[in-house]
Amino acid sequence: MSKNKVYTETQRAEVAAPAAVAFELIEDLRHWPQFFPDGVHAEPDADGANVRWWALDGDGVRQWTTTRTIDKAGLRVVTEQRDCAAPLVSVRTEWTFAPQGEQACEAELTITVTAAPGTEGADAAAAQLEGAQEIVSRVKGLAERWDELEQLVISFEDPLFIAGQPAQVYEFLYAADKWPERVPHVTALSMTEDQPGVQFFDMDTVTPEGRAHTTRSVRVCLPHKIIYKQIGLPKLLDAHTGHWHFVETPEGVTVHARHTATIKPSALNLLGEDTTVADARRYLRRVLSTNSLQTLRHAQAYAEEPARAK
Repeated sequence: MSKNKVYTETQRAEVAAPAAVAFELIEDLRHWPQFFPDGVHAEPDADGANVRWWALDGDGVRQWTTTRTIDKAGLRVVTEQRDCAAPLVSVRTEWTFAPQGEQACEAELTITVTAAPGTEGADAAAAQLEGAQEIVSRVKGLAERWDELEQLVISFEDPLFIAGQPAQVYEFLYAADKWPERVPHVTALSMTEDQPGVQFFDMDTVTPEGRAHTTRSVRVCLPHKIIYKQIGLPKLLDAHTGHWHFVETPEGVTVHARHTATIKPSALNLLGEDTTVADARRYLRRVLSTNSLQTLRHAQAYAEEPARAK
């Protein structure tokens, strides 16, 4: 019997940023969907040792699970995937960040792929390895812009308590294809769900000022949370992610509407001449919060109506 083949690719980059900054980009799972185009969601288990991943893959979403080891002292992150589809057997990634003084480091990524022998295995391994240089370059670019990005990224969460059945609240938010009938600021929405719990939709909305936007989003629907990422963005943004998080109480459910948006500096003039990043942050805080809370209040009315009818 032929032995499995092992393929390895290592990429390095000199980064003009502190090693701790570059390390955080990989260690903090929240950064993956926000700053990496294919990242949709990463869901760690209770102790963080196992992580379930969702990533854009062509017209769909690919899912897998890894074990994850974090060495904060050594600035090292290792993941190992063993639930691979044939002809792959395992995929291991190892990130290390070696300080080069206080304001520079060397980032290194090693990907090790084990695959079945033969052409199919070699091709599958090559597909896993081919993006190594691109992702290292992206980490370098993000780390070197980190001070700027901290100002361009706005993140906030609005909670709303709903005195209704949690399942009804979840159903309202899950059935986004019904929002044009239920939510006034949504004028049109076309949705597909080819994988259970993974939705793609194109949505037309209107801001409180009457600005019309068309966006495309992907959503991952988990029992306790609905995660979304806009993959067709309004002109003002470079990224927009978030979630609806459901926390049940004896009296109902509190839903937390979270937004994390990255402002596109070159588009600031869309809000008027001399618009600053601070102006755009205030605008987004108001508009995004208004729209999500409006949706939640309609979910509240939908879920609380049966109780009022009794």
